[in-house]
Amino acid sequence: MATTASTTAPVSLASVTLEVADPEAAAVFHRAFGVDAYVGLRAAEDAPADGFRGFTLALTVSGPATVDGFVGAAVDAGATVLKPATKSMWGYGGVVRAPDGTIWKIATSAKKDTGPATREIDEFVLLLGVEDVKATKQFYVERGMAVAKSFGGKYAEFAPGTGSVKLALYKRRGLAKDLGVADDGTGAHRIVLGGTGASFTDPDGFVWEGEK
Repeated sequence: MATTASTTAPVSLASVTLEVADPEAAAVFHRAFGVDAYVGLRAAEDAPADGFRGFTLALTVSGPATVDGFVGAAVDAGATVLKPATKSMWGYGGVVRAPDGTIWKIATSAKKDTGPATREIDEFVLLLGVEDVKATKQFYVERGMAVAKSFGGKYAEFAPGTGSVKLALYKRRGLAKDLGVADDGTGAHRIVLGGTGASFTDPDGFVWEGEK
């Protein structure tokens, strides 16, 4: 059951924290992968989590060579490839699962390199897989978040908040298919969203921790 934030101040996404079994090992992976400045880590509680956790973290980069560089760094650090980097009608990208179980997508809208590979991240996005995109979008709109893009009941993207991460909503089944995994999953999401204002839980069980 979702709870409502007891504040009239607009909510914005300021940070993302992953709950992992071994924070030290996860930190080593994040440094090697190149995302340590974007994600917080803390020890997971005993709550079980099985199957698809209902979200992915996505990196948008400049070109295919940079995608390959990030995928290669992740694999070298222990990640498993779920979808090899390849061209699509949208650009070029691949999907990996980190040793802690988090799914990462690395993509670019460019199909050809216009410069050398870099280790720069142009955009960092948290994609939540939700049962009802329209309803969850409205939930966040009522908390003051501004919609930047919306495609019916399939996808919605919010204007960036105060942090370095953008929030977007995707139909859960569609997101799982895009990532190359089954959409079944139970238990904890193993992710906490840091936001402005009070703490709350959204309609799909994603927990927001407000300012202390």
